[in-house]
Amino acid sequence: MNVLVTGAGGQLGTAMRGVSGGSEDNYVFTDISEARGISALDITDIGAVRRCCKANGTDIIVNCAAYTDVDAAENDYDGAERLNAYAPACLAEVMRESGGLLIHISTDYVFGDSPCDTPCREDLPAAPAGVYGLTKLHGEQRILESGCNSVIVRTAWLYGETGRNFCRTVINLTSSRPSLKVVADQVGTPTYAGDLASAIAAVIDDYRKHGNSHNGIYHYSNEGSCSWYEFACRIRDLWGNDGCEIRPCTSAEYPSPVRRPAYSVLDKTKIKRTFGLEIPSWDTSLRKCIDNIRNETA
Repeated sequence: MNVLVTGAGGQLGTAMRGVSGGSEDNYVFTDISEARGISALDITDIGAVRRCCKANGTDIIVNCAAYTDVDAAENDYDGAERLNAYAPACLAEVMRESGGLLIHISTDYVFGDSPCDTPCREDLPAAPAGVYGLTKLHGEQRILESGCNSVIVRTAWLYGETGRNFCRTVINLTSSRPSLKVVADQVGTPTYAGDLASAIAAVIDDYRKHGNSHNGIYHYSNEGSCSWYEFACRIRDLWGNDGCEIRPCTSAEYPSPVRRPAYSVLDKTKIKRTFGLEIPSWDTSLRKCIDNIRNETA
């Protein structure tokens, strides 16, 4: 299979580059700007997408690109809509024309305005609270309306060894501050980018072997749940920054232009059953990520 990955410079795209090394498929990595091992591609330009896919004989697109600045999106609806909805629509149309598969990454923020206390299933009605979640929902809808073969994977609390993410931020803050506050009334599940990339690779492998895309929406995160406060404490402890005190606070004490989901634990039953996945606990994967970061900085 010839696989085109968009957003390859981001943390999930970087993880996809890692899992591609042992694959029998041919990967092409793209992002808005050219970099080492990454070609430039504007995924909001459907003509450019068509030309790129034709040149590479693309069978599968993995869309890791997104407008992910949740706060900034509140004042940039057009920008968020263009990257989170229009761009996926372009990718979907090209895959519809060629009969290929689009694997698209979405978010738990499509549930931001719905009160939950049990893990969110794929059939839970979407109710986004802000522009980010709304535009990501629009992206899902545009893909489904296109009629292309598609696997949409909603994820949450993504982090990894590279890029700007909660894990690296907490490592930096607990290394330089005597104390910090972290919200304790938002509960979800951290998702290690390496694990999500491996799950995507399993979807690709299934498609290559069986020619069945298992079209639909799926949920993926690591197993278990925690609050942001508990996640931060575990990062600090694993990194060894015992000198920093982390204090719990409420969301009301942490000003933000958009309300985050209070509970967005995802039910992974469907993706585990369909693709035969075994998903590690968030603590196990956090240990792995921390060890990798430590080895890189040693």
